[in-house]
Amino acid sequence: MGFSMQWICLTVLSCLLCMGGEVRCDCTEERIQIAGGHYTFTKQLNKDSMLIYQCPDDYYPYPHLTRMCQPDGSWRPPPKRFPPQKCKVVECPDPNVLQNGNVSPFLERYFVHNETTYECYSGYTLKGSTKRVCLPNGKWSGSTPICSRDTENNCADPGIPAGTSRTGDIFGIDNTVKYSCIGNLLLVGSEERLCQENGQWTGIEPTCYYRHTYDTSLEVSESFGSAIRDSLTILEPSDETQLGRKIRIPKHGTLNIYIGVDISESIEQAEVDKAINAITVLISKISSFSVTPNYEIVFFSSEVFEVVKILDFLDKDIKPKNMLDEMKKFKVDDKNTGTDLNLLFKTFLERMSIMKQRVGDKNFEEHRHVLMVFTDGAYNMGGSPDRTVQKIKNMVYLDPTGQKKNESRDEYLDIYIFGVGKDILDTELMPLTAGKDGKHYFRMKDITNLNETFDEIIDEEEVKGLCGLHKEYEAVENAVRKKYPWSAFIRVEREKPSNCIGSLVTSKFILTAAHCFKFGDLAEHVKVEIGDGGISELVEEFKLHPNYNNTAKENKGVKEFYDYDVALIQLKNDVKISNIARPICIPCTIATSNALQLVGASTCRQQEEILLKNHLERLNFLTKRGNTVALKEAHAKLGGNRGDCIRHALEAPGITTANVSEVVTDNFICTGGRTPFRDHIACHGDSGGAVFKNYERRTIQVALVSWGNEDLCGSGGGVIESGEKSRDFHINLFRVIPFLKSILGKEDQTDYTPLEFLPN
Repeated sequence: MGFSMQWICLTVLSCLLCMGGEVRCDCTEERIQIAGGHYTFTKQLNKDSMLIYQCPDDYYPYPHLTRMCQPDGSWRPPPKRFPPQKCKVVECPDPNVLQNGNVSPFLERYFVHNETTYECYSGYTLKGSTKRVCLPNGKWSGSTPICSRDTENNCADPGIPAGTSRTGDIFGIDNTVKYSCIGNLLLVGSEERLCQENGQWTGIEPTCYYRHTYDTSLEVSESFGSAIRDSLTILEPSDETQLGRKIRIPKHGTLNIYIGVDISESIEQAEVDKAINAITVLISKISSFSVTPNYEIVFFSSEVFEVVKILDFLDKDIKPKNMLDEMKKFKVDDKNTGTDLNLLFKTFLERMSIMKQRVGDKNFEEHRHVLMVFTDGAYNMGGSPDRTVQKIKNMVYLDPTGQKKNESRDEYLDIYIFGVGKDILDTELMPLTAGKDGKHYFRMKDITNLNETFDEIIDEEEVKGLCGLHKEYEAVENAVRKKYPWSAFIRVEREKPSNCIGSLVTSKFILTAAHCFKFGDLAEHVKVEIGDGGISELVEEFKLHPNYNNTAKENKGVKEFYDYDVALIQLKNDVKISNIARPICIPCTIATSNALQLVGASTCRQQEEILLKNHLERLNFLTKRGNTVALKEAHAKLGGNRGDCIRHALEAPGITTANVSEVVTDNFICTGGRTPFRDHIACHGDSGGAVFKNYERRTIQVALVSWGNEDLCGSGGGVIESGEKSRDFHINLFRVIPFLKSILGKEDQTDYTPLEFLPN
């Protein structure tokens, strides 16, 4: 023991003597063990290495989440014998703050998976959850229970969330309530709320967090997604509100998005990669919206690395793909030391100032600004960013003095802070947020699923006018419905029932093939399945193209003729638009021009040149076998390739003519064969299905499955490869626009909202 102490003293002394040179002492693993868990290092035992404690599910490291190796070979904070480092069971805030009611069971402390029930005293009504469970993220499930009486108060009782205390029990106009957390918990949300004339409280309900508490991706989606969604939708009502909502972006307004990602040593590389992936998804999804923002994307430590420069957007057209390519090129330097959070905000402020000079004061007033920062808040250089953030606020609020008078300017600035990493400095970060109501501070344990979170920003009814929106990630609930939310499955009940596929083109109409219907079929015979499986939509009527006549050319050697093989099914009720039931885009509509990001007056010809521009154009369509939906791929043979493709139509059963133009008119797109690509072939049940392209995260239907010259599927179906001579023929929607417009664009009716088609 004596020898060990002498050796340790000698080691420490040598470290101290070497501090002036390049030599530094490594840390040791003495006393850093954790009972019930394990630990990892970011840089082994070297200087600036972070020790990160890991615990099993439902547990968290206590009393410390991390330690940092110092140049002198010591750990900060230093390991101590008492209290020992261990994994503790996740705890939730005390729910026994309910007024005018009982919480059972009554416990001194509540841990993960504990369940509580709530009951009000006689004369009081319970609002909120009657049962709640302590969740692994340190929060209670459900909503805050409130026992209240029906009174003449202007605002409803705002309740007392678990772990908080409240002052203020009068809920009239201009009355306030104030909240604080019990013990050492952190209050996230509004400390003070004011009762307004409209009966609503300002701010958001506060929540008390332990250090181990975090926000789930779903919670971030619901709050952040709801707010950012409003900024991405252009509303053009006749006055300044629509359905009680303020307009977020005027028609001629501009949205600027600033993103900062902490790459300092206290942030693990894995966390940086996850943030980059999440931002990639966010940018890709934003490109689906009506608004095209300007971006500033920055990585920072002690320096700032501008990956995407917002000032470039003033001089040239920058596509989302270019930004994503720049993101992928960026490599994190292993030598990044220190963190200067103030420098990040100074960079944002400087770019905003230059932009203001470039566009002019008046135009700058119409700019909306969204700042998103991913960091743990552990800055050790540059000082506090508080004053810089205040300057940003003053600039946007048009108040250089810092005495903001016009609260309507709140809507022009949102600063979101995403606390990431293992040890987040909440008290440093929370004051940096800005924005009107809504949650702006998020404490993320892990941002692995944040890309899914950002995906959810488009799944709200307010953007239901945007056709072709869909999900692209796998391994999620209802993945098929989210990838193909426009898909409809049709069954016509008769002596020999038939199955077809269709596409939802508006909330009231399904597009499919005319040959799915026979003489004598009635609307009540038609069953349409959309969205959740098993739920059939009632059919009002179905309308076939007036020129469709399957027997029109029997006397010319064409037993079955499929020209104009298109029909529309009108539903009795509007489909409820959601992330699993949403219209596809169809040609020659204003909505499709927006999806294609065509600026100014556009034409059908422009759309066709974009969507069917190559002589071999890759397209997709769906097949259904039982409950399984799968994707098929084929290539449209256009231009000089078309003639060789359509000649195989003469080999179909029932065709005796030698003139291929009698069989295949200009209204068809031809796919199939094995050269130069091995296409998939359509099966009987695929009839009427959308033949589509995905363009910049939007799905656009260019044709529908009609008929084929060879049956390779038998009675089964599924994903079947084409033979050498197998060909499919699809109705080109660009050729049947007058029929679609006569119904979908019909304005002299009140049964449904018409689609806006481009001028002839």
